[in-house]
Amino acid sequence: MSTESLLQLSESVLFISFFIYLVAIIPLGLSIKSKKRVYSYAGISLTLIGFILQLIYFGARWSVAGHAPVSNLYEFMTFFGIMLIAGFLLIFFMYRQTIIGLFTIPLSLIILGYASAFSSEVSPLIPALQSNWLTIHVMTVAFASAVLSIAFVTSVLYLLKTSVPDKKNKSNFFLELVMYALVVVCGFIISTTFFGMVGEEHAFQFQNKDDVTEIYEYTMYPITVPNQSEVINDGSQTGLVELPVYIDSHKVNTLLWSFIIGTILYILMRLITRRKVITLLKPITNKLDASLMDEISHRTIVIGFPLFALGGLVFAMIWAQMAWTRFWGWDPKEVWALITFLVYAVYLHLRLNDKWTPQKAAWVSIIGFATIIFNQVFVNLVIAGLHSYA
Repeated sequence: MSTESLLQLSESVLFISFFIYLVAIIPLGLSIKSKKRVYSYAGISLTLIGFILQLIYFGARWSVAGHAPVSNLYEFMTFFGIMLIAGFLLIFFMYRQTIIGLFTIPLSLIILGYASAFSSEVSPLIPALQSNWLTIHVMTVAFASAVLSIAFVTSVLYLLKTSVPDKKNKSNFFLELVMYALVVVCGFIISTTFFGMVGEEHAFQFQNKDDVTEIYEYTMYPITVPNQSEVINDGSQTGLVELPVYIDSHKVNTLLWSFIIGTILYILMRLITRRKVITLLKPITNKLDASLMDEISHRTIVIGFPLFALGGLVFAMIWAQMAWTRFWGWDPKEVWALITFLVYAVYLHLRLNDKWTPQKAAWVSIIGFATIIFNQVFVNLVIAGLHSYA
């Protein structure tokens, strides 16, 4: 096959797998209430088919690129989504809990949707990325993050099972906040897709912090623009707020639209259903074994933590030494990788204390997942650093 045909194949099978996962959610949901195993078999079979198609995408894109397709944000987040499905399948065949898939597959779809907002163009690697250690580092981090994400799902399920949604307490407030955050990520996908379809662009020229002329091209309506920037295309909006040039106003603009659309979507959900999101999800956990969810959370973190330590710290430092001649440089992504490592280290340490309750452990697991997502979303979109090319 030609390079163009392989690239088209990779994009097509990834697109098809996305819709297969959407369909798989239906039988997985039905399996929660029904005693018939046919729904569970159907859901898992569809998930396996989708996963195989994603592996075909990965192999075809690798063949086209000539290197592992994990070198930019689109490729990494797509691979992260694939590994999340792989993690779920491994856990399912160990514990036979389809309810984990009912939450994991939508989470994977959100991640894949997030990835689709970035350029999928195959481009040559810059010198800093031309290392086998990059592949080892990134793929290990992606798989470890996926395993730790399973712990996030089971922790949320544990809290939903043990919660009383109508009761006003801190646990319910923060659990609802977690649901709101997930809706905001959906807002990011919706806003980037919508403005991308509209096709209107706004370009601003300005002097960056190094006094070099730079141009930001907006596809979304400009709310935030660089300080003292000039409009360079006819009919472009001037923006509502000017930000200092050391802050990436283009990326801040994207985040603001994500929060605006996500918040509107969340409010509409609350107005239409007249219930909290956790109240809507609570009935799904009626037959759930809370202690089993706690056990799965603990075991997945026991597996994911050393993998993350290797991929996110050890392998990363080896690659950093080869790329930038230093093992550690306090780059934003390095710092947040260390924070993630420390959060899960605290989790495992506190689990040794018999007085440490599963509920508290679940919240530390959720905080750990939040640091992973913060590193992949906020740090990539807003904070400039050596990983900005990703």
